[in-house]
Amino acid sequence: MNLKSWAEADRPRERLLSHGSQALSDAELLAIIIGSGNRDETAVDLSKRILASVSNNLNELGKLDQHALMRTKGIGEAKALSIMAALELGRRRKETESISRDQITQSRDAFDVFGILLADLSHEEFWVLLLNRSNKIIEKKRISQGGIAGTVTDVRLILKCAIDRLATGIILCHNHPSGNLKPSEQDFAITKKIREAASLLDIKLLDHIIVSDRSYYSFADEGVL
Repeated sequence: MNLKSWAEADRPRERLLSHGSQALSDAELLAIIIGSGNRDETAVDLSKRILASVSNNLNELGKLDQHALMRTKGIGEAKALSIMAALELGRRRKETESISRDQITQSRDAFDVFGILLADLSHEEFWVLLLNRSNKIIEKKRISQGGIAGTVTDVRLILKCAIDRLATGIILCHNHPSGNLKPSEQDFAITKKIREAASLLDIKLLDHIIVSDRSYYSFADEGVL
């Protein structure tokens, strides 16, 4: 049975028009994105299978590339790219919202900036947030990109970025793709090294946060900075 043979009130597009997007399930919204099903199942049924493959977790769905999505029977390249584009727009919307709140007052503000950049990555990246005296964001800058287990961090490059943009405060951030937020010995060591080097230039290291796809660890909040 295809969507056209359904009662009009049960079709995702019609339900979106009459009831709004919040009334639709994840599968119905995904069905609108992919546009059609196949001979054996509706777009909604196909969407349910896609979601079931990631335990109905949209965060996990956002981590899949086109090749992973195309492993689901009925998903070709066009449908896979449509899903990826929709999820990327959602991430960018969150990024735009976080930029509008451009003053950092707590660790959660920093997580809001970096979480959407790093949460879905399968490799580690190290970033620095440059702040002025009012703790307003000057710029966020990626310092390095590594593999699953780690990434190299150049202290001189971090300080050069801060000096070039006349930053008086910095917040460090990197991700742990494993989901384990516990800092490693290397994390503690590089944090101490950067804090000491920055202080010689009257630049204050305000925090170092480690992010996963769900949460974060703040050195400042834990009193270990």
